[in-house]
Amino acid sequence: MPSNNNDDDEEQRQPLLGSRSLFSISPEKLMELIDPKNLALLKQLGGIDAIASALHVDPSTGISDDLIQTRQSVFGQNDLPKAKAKKFWQLIIIAYNDKTIILLTIAAIISLGIGIGQDLSPDHPSNQPKIGWVEGTAILVAVLAVTLTNAINDFQKEKQFQKLNAKKEDKRVTVLRMGREQCINAHDLVVGDILIVEPGDVVLADGIYVSGYNLGCDESSATGEAETVRKHPAYSNDCFILSGSKVLEGVGRVLVIAVGTNSFFGKTMMALRRDPNATQRQENTPLQLKLDVLAEQIAKFGIGASLAMLITLTIKYFVTTAHEHKTGAEIASTMVNIVIQTITIIVVAVPEGLPMAVTMALAFATTQMLKDNNLVRVLAACETMGNATTICTDKTGTLTQNQMTVVKGMFGLQQFKDPAGVQEWTGRVDGKIIQLLVEGVSVNSTAYEDIDTTPIKKTFLGSKTEIALLMLARSLGGDYVTIRRHSHIAKLYPFASKKKSMTTVIGKENKFRAYTKGASEIVLRSCTHYIAANGEKVDMDKKSRQRWERVIDKDASEALRTIALAYIDMEPDQYETMCENDDQGDDGFPMEKLVLIGIVAIEDPLRPGVVESVAAFRRAGVFVRMVTGDNIKTATAIARNAGILTKGGIVLSASELRAMSPEEQRQRISRMQVLARSSPTDKTTVVVRLQELDQVVGMTGDGTNDGPALRLADVGFSMGVTGTEVAKEASDIVLMDDNFNSILKALLWGRTVNDGVRKFLTFQLTVNVAAVVISFISAVTSEKAESVLSAVQLLWVNLIMDTLAALALATERPSVDLLDRKPASKYAHLINYRMVKMILGQAIFQITINLIAVYAGHQIFQVQDEAVMRTMVFNMFVFLQVFNEINCRRIDGSINVFKNITHDWIFITVQIVVILCQFLIVTFGGLAFNTVPLTIEQWIITVAIGALSLPVGVIIRVIPDCCGIERRYNEDATPLASYSRLNWEGAIGHIRNQLRVYSALRKSYQTPPPGSSNNYHARRFFSEPPSDSASVTIGRDDNNNNVNISNPIRGYGAIVKTTRSADSSP
Repeated sequence: MPSNNNDDDEEQRQPLLGSRSLFSISPEKLMELIDPKNLALLKQLGGIDAIASALHVDPSTGISDDLIQTRQSVFGQNDLPKAKAKKFWQLIIIAYNDKTIILLTIAAIISLGIGIGQDLSPDHPSNQPKIGWVEGTAILVAVLAVTLTNAINDFQKEKQFQKLNAKKEDKRVTVLRMGREQCINAHDLVVGDILIVEPGDVVLADGIYVSGYNLGCDESSATGEAETVRKHPAYSNDCFILSGSKVLEGVGRVLVIAVGTNSFFGKTMMALRRDPNATQRQENTPLQLKLDVLAEQIAKFGIGASLAMLITLTIKYFVTTAHEHKTGAEIASTMVNIVIQTITIIVVAVPEGLPMAVTMALAFATTQMLKDNNLVRVLAACETMGNATTICTDKTGTLTQNQMTVVKGMFGLQQFKDPAGVQEWTGRVDGKIIQLLVEGVSVNSTAYEDIDTTPIKKTFLGSKTEIALLMLARSLGGDYVTIRRHSHIAKLYPFASKKKSMTTVIGKENKFRAYTKGASEIVLRSCTHYIAANGEKVDMDKKSRQRWERVIDKDASEALRTIALAYIDMEPDQYETMCENDDQGDDGFPMEKLVLIGIVAIEDPLRPGVVESVAAFRRAGVFVRMVTGDNIKTATAIARNAGILTKGGIVLSASELRAMSPEEQRQRISRMQVLARSSPTDKTTVVVRLQELDQVVGMTGDGTNDGPALRLADVGFSMGVTGTEVAKEASDIVLMDDNFNSILKALLWGRTVNDGVRKFLTFQLTVNVAAVVISFISAVTSEKAESVLSAVQLLWVNLIMDTLAALALATERPSVDLLDRKPASKYAHLINYRMVKMILGQAIFQITINLIAVYAGHQIFQVQDEAVMRTMVFNMFVFLQVFNEINCRRIDGSINVFKNITHDWIFITVQIVVILCQFLIVTFGGLAFNTVPLTIEQWIITVAIGALSLPVGVIIRVIPDCCGIERRYNEDATPLASYSRLNWEGAIGHIRNQLRVYSALRKSYQTPPPGSSNNYHARRFFSEPPSDSASVTIGRDDNNNNVNISNPIRGYGAIVKTTRSADSSP
């Protein structure tokens, strides 16, 4: 016993960091820190510094590259094992697991048994071939073909979705390695890495908070509590960062301690995979749900028809054979044949291909959309986007190229008006201004240079605005890396949408200095001083403030983004007071008593094709609105350049929108084309108000706080390049190139998916009705109670109209013609008036033609052989479907059904395959399909009759809407404000403003000032006024803005010129 006690004491004295590997801490011990959060263990291990030492990492410089593979082998890689995909044989079982297919198999086996029994019976005539087994075998082969085809489609669909999921998981993170910030793939993240997190990041590994500022995380994915959890780099439970949590605010550096399957998120995901009760949920889109309901209704029709057929044929058989002496085997054989026919009717009538058509269309569309830089995260968004009625888009990086350059600037009231004039400008200002500019830009920024080693190329990563400012600092001789290295950052306030600014506080000798940059008018409002050209601090009086404001307005009117740079020096006691206020929950840096360094104007040109895309959206009936954080003049100029702002449109600032009641907001938003100085909350308000007006809203966003608006919108678009992970997680579609033009492609693909499903629906319902009616009538009127179309023939038709038709009609590529119609209402029915006309018209035509051939074909075609006649009817029926499928390519009333058919290679391939298979079936499939070879003349006749579907389709399309049904059930979405209406209202407003100008000038002409002479009016019109300018307030325009004339008025021509320019509507 004493010995054991000594051993226990010895074990307790062993350091906890002792380990058997190169690293003096085990993965298991690190995992114990997180799940659950174990502060006591962290203290036992010696704290963060001891863990960093055990992992051979310096938190200030990060790890080196030489131990990365070793770290991966010891602590694991940052990815999860791929989930086991379904094997092909499993997909076959799933495809076969259909009640009607199983019933048909049972009936086929019974038929096969009876047929073999008859063949082996001694009563079988010796001069007839033993082919009783053929029908049962043929049905089994047909069932196998249908099952295999469905399984192959599912297999292809799974592979396509796997590729999409792999693209979704392709994420990048920023780490500190060898003293340099690097952007790496998330899969390359290893234990020991110093992970740099910013607002919007989703943390992809477990870690310990090392350093940072105001870091707050959303850990609701782990805890279920949707609240901000503050983090502190000390011995606190809040120093642990859980994988899967989202960074909401602040910045920080995190020591990674668990990755992949060892992380909290990884273990949760692996547990879900192992849970036998956790079944994979099938993602049903709204269109699939509608089709499921429709398919159920059609299935009821098919089952009713088959039951009626079963009862009728059974009664008829027993009535007609009542006086005949039939053996039990003969009765059983006949009844089995009747049952097979009725089950086949169910197989044909039940449209199991409808959901498959949606899945196939979505699988094809999402794969192709990825090539068009649209990563679809939510399948429903693809089809919803097709009927979007309004698009609310950001400006920066979406409409513009996000390639920002400082083109103008004013510091010390001295301007440079182009980048080439920067060096000359430096000679006109004191060096202190340049020093403040370079230091402020360098420390008050999170952008950095990343080195791509293949080839060696330095590229900036981070905010494009900050990159433009760093490039300006570099042109002035500044080295931001050196400045950051030698600066002690005491506190950092990341960019906040509410204040439109970012502030960094650094320690300087015995005081602190805060550098601020942000929206020019907001920062200027907080400034009480500015730096003059001589480097002295000067009071911001009214005259100088107006001069700064004029610079901002002028640059903004030229579609330039203006950024103000300012600073303030603080004594230690002021800094302590500010920190205490932060701890008490004050919202950000106190923007007051700042010293303005200067203002820069940044150019971000429009993307090529944006103007054309906006015009295309307008043509398609989609209203485009720009929601931006820029000031109202910059936003107005860019919106006008992009074609978004038109006559009659309204420009609002976010402050004006917030001041309105909900009802006023709904009224104004209907005509609003630009919202300036907006915050993420304003985006959410816009989405809510538009949805209250029954609009289908597409919204773009890239920031963390854009998440609620993106999730609330009918289709949320996040930015793949500049967007945060939080925004991407909240969105439905990720724009991989951040390009507005890609949204137009998403609209086209959405409409293509909806149209593809409707085309398939039109085709399938036509075949359903025709096949069921023809089979029923021919079987009931037949002496042998047999349908003119055998069970195997109907199964081939079912294959044509389900799998092959879905492949042909649901995989067409989009056409620009789709932009020539308005979006459909979200309440529109799946089957519209045009589709009903085509379905009923073609079905009646096919039924009539086939029944005429059944009952009068012998006389018409001069054919006496019953087998030849039945084969001709079968061939005729199939080719009616082949040509009707071409007919169904257009469901918009267009006459030319062959338009762009050469571009649709899948459709052409499917048609060729069907025709070849039909030729082989007719020529060589006699035993299985009950066919005989046809002559060339008979082939020409049957194909020509099938081709009649095309002219019949033209006739159906030109049938006028006599009863006004189409107008009454118009499926187009009702626009809130059409562009034509806005143009009219804008023109009326223009005339109204001209009349106001004329009235004001006439009034001033008719009312001379007291004591004036009689020739006052002559001098007023034909001589130069004594003052250089005249200001007349006329009233308010359509945008509720004052209409002022503040121009020199010289003679009558000046009045005309002023009148023409007085209209402030866009």
